[in-house]
Amino acid sequence: MEKRRGFSYRCYRIIRWFVWLFYPRTQVVGAENLPEEASVIVGNHAQMNGPITAELYLPGEHDTWCASQMMELKEVPDYAFSDFWSSKPASIRWFYRGLSYVIAPISVCVFQNARTIPVYRDTRIVKTFKLTLSALESGKSIVIFPEHNQPCNHILYDFQDRFIDIARQYYKRTGKSLSFVPLYNAPALKTMYLGAPVRYNPEENPAAERKRIKEALMQRITAMAESAPVHTVVPYPNLPKSQYPRSNANEVSSSHETACR
Repeated sequence: MEKRRGFSYRCYRIIRWFVWLFYPRTQVVGAENLPEEASVIVGNHAQMNGPITAELYLPGEHDTWCASQMMELKEVPDYAFSDFWSSKPASIRWFYRGLSYVIAPISVCVFQNARTIPVYRDTRIVKTFKLTLSALESGKSIVIFPEHNQPCNHILYDFQDRFIDIARQYYKRTGKSLSFVPLYNAPALKTMYLGAPVRYNPEENPAAERKRIKEALMQRITAMAESAPVHTVVPYPNLPKSQYPRSNANEVSSSHETACR
């Protein structure tokens, strides 16, 4: 997706440099699992850590799916407050409500100039898929963080799965089977892990493939988290740090045992 190289872009480059300067250096484990051809890389959001590490440290050319609301000045405050801070204690929500307005212009500057593809929640989703297919055909990979606010296990919140339909459209246009690469972000370990890809099978029923790929990705990401050194997991929602789970399954709290099926 081409970005305008004006004042806004220069501001973005300055912001990106400061983030790179102060954000902890992140190592990539499992880069050999990235296919040589374009693929879809699917990971846990880990709040803002997922998008930051993908932008700064993920190998190869790639674009990241981003909620379109974070690119629209008038829509940022409501979306940011609801998605990031609505679980904060009632006594301090006023502060985060105000903060959501402060970050709005910064959000628009960053996400309109970074390597992003806007994700729409209405009929404009057609544009999202069109831009995604164009990027894949040009050789770029796509990064997606599909968690939503439904607990699954001690590592992940449940994945939305409609993004998997990209594979069917990609196969129709290119005759190639798209690979989905699982990604686990572990900010506490300053590491991102890439696992073995899950390849789309065009011979199977689309709904069955959607379910199979989603479950395989979630299982592989959970397994990577559990096989890493025991650490504190950064969950999808912005919970108090005292509620962050541990990666050791034996230490799972009951609040994170909800089934995701």
